[in-house]
Amino acid sequence: MRVKVLGSAAGGGFPQWNCGCSNCSRFRLGVLKGRARTQSQVAVSPAPSAWFLLNASPDLRQQLSENPDFAPAPDTRGTPIVGIILMSADVDCVMGLLHLREFQPLHIYATSSVLRVLIEENSLFRALERSLPPVRWEALPLDAPITIFQQKAAGGIISLTCKAVPLSGGYPDYVSDALRKSLPAEEAVIGLELVQNDKRFFYAPSLPGPVDNWKCCATGSNLALLDGTFWTDNELIDVRGSGKTAREIGHVPLSGADGLLEQLKGARNVRKVLIHLNNTNPALDEESAASRALRDAGWEVAFDGMEFQL
Repeated sequence: MRVKVLGSAAGGGFPQWNCGCSNCSRFRLGVLKGRARTQSQVAVSPAPSAWFLLNASPDLRQQLSENPDFAPAPDTRGTPIVGIILMSADVDCVMGLLHLREFQPLHIYATSSVLRVLIEENSLFRALERSLPPVRWEALPLDAPITIFQQKAAGGIISLTCKAVPLSGGYPDYVSDALRKSLPAEEAVIGLELVQNDKRFFYAPSLPGPVDNWKCCATGSNLALLDGTFWTDNELIDVRGSGKTAREIGHVPLSGADGLLEQLKGARNVRKVLIHLNNTNPALDEESAASRALRDAGWEVAFDGMEFQL
């Protein structure tokens, strides 16, 4: 299984186009040691010329164009993308679907509730159904692995399974109150456990916090890409002078007594990588105390173009 990071920042990327915070300003001036980042996007390949997108970021067109793995073969119309797995109905997870409307048949997986949000209330996404055959919307069950890819190969059968891990959380503000009341909370945000040949990859760029069932999936994996959005719970308040805490927005902060680093302090057999970093996160500065603390604790920070082979 190949895992490719196409984007590693939170919404707006880094530097964020309309932000003059210390990180963004210092990066523009060339005095912050760090990397520019597009919005979080990960792709997984179980076999040559077959890729699944985990979410569909607003930067998806740029990300696909800059990666030759996704280029169509000469004189053809199509790409190696065979499916998309959506982890919530958040705008940053689904907006990129509209870049994929160019008459290419695809499988789009999501929980039943997220599918209802997209199909029932947002007719814009029906543009994806113009292809022949049309896009297939597939409901993901919770906590039940399903096979999403199977292919014959010289050594046997190549198979990739996917399990949706409920993370609770909330539905986006654009969802109507009437529909929101009918949707179960456990289907709002999910993590993904992908398994191929006993190799496990767990992906959770958003950890809302109320539940901790994801920990066994993360610690039992070979690779875990986890929520690195904020360094502290009060980060946005400290930067802007007002706003919500990280936990109120739906992200477990990295530092602090109950932060992500403390929660996974004993997990030593899994490769732990942070993704979805907000532009205010001091860990974006590779020379910062936060960045050093992450390295000392055995964590890595994802960057655009980072790859893993499991």
